[in-house]
Formats: sequence, C-alpha cells, structure tokens
Amino acid sequence: MYLNQVETRIGWSDRLNRIASTVLPFSMICLVQRIALATIFLLSGRTKVEGWFTITDTTYELFRIEYAGVPLPSEFAAVAATVSEHVFPALLILGLFTRFSALALLGMTAVIQIFVYPDAWPTHLSWAGLALPLVAMGGGSLSLDQMLFGRRPGSTPA
Repeated sequence: MYLNQVETRIGWSDRLNRIASTVLPFSMICLVQRIALATIFLLSGRTKVEGWFTITDTTYELFRIEYAGVPLPSEFAAVAATVSEHVFPALLILGLFTRFSALALLGMTAVIQIFVYPDAWPTHLSWAGLALPLVAMGGGSLSLDQMLFGRRPGSTPA
C-alpha cells in the first residue's frame, strides 16, 4: 500500500512539473529575470542624469560624499556607474551579451554591498539571485544571444 502512495505522489509531481514547464517555460523565466534585474539598475541610472544623458551635479556630489568608500576616484566612479546602469540593463532587456551584462551588474552589486551599503545585504542578495542564473545559463531562447549565436554544444537548454 505504501509503495502505491509514493508512486501516486511521484506521478502528481511529474504531472505538475510538466504543466509548470508548459505554462512557464525556461525562456519566459529568463526573460522575466532579465527585465527585473535591468529595471533595478536602469531606474537607478535614470536618477543620475538629466535629459537624455547629462550626468547631474548631484550625482557627482553623491559619489564624493555618500559613496566615498568606493576605491575609485569619485568622478570616474560616477561616470562608470551611470554609464553601466544604462548600458548593461539595455543589453539585458535585449538579451544581448546576457552573461557578461549580468556579471557586470553582479559586480556592481558586490561593490555597493561591500563599500557603500553593507547593511543592505537582503536587497543585494535578491539582486544576486536574479543575476546568478543569467550568468550561469544565459538569457534563454527569447534573447538576441540565442538568435545571433544559437545554442552551443554543452550549453544549457533554453
């Protein structure tokens, strides 16, 4: 009797897995992750500029005072962060150079965690949770990476 109960549970689990993967394919999960991670950084980047792309005096001041712990010259850090918060999210949304873009944003997250807001680890951990699968598995089949470069032997299925 016990063996039949286990087989029934496994049967339900297999059916649930099939339904979930049909309704929510891996490519859709990757797309949502790409958009979610991109949105976090793009919204932050937009607060640092006026108009199309003029870095504000407030941004330079922010890097001189509040982000002073970052081991880079403040003006360079302000420009690098602002450009990165625009370029890498755009690439993620397109699914172009996904692994590299997610890795770059993961690196920014580490810098923010270590040098700027060390007590904000729950937030930064959630950002890392979005970035790490993209670094490991790529952007999925709904990405320019897939369209331009296709599936390589030994890569994770999209």
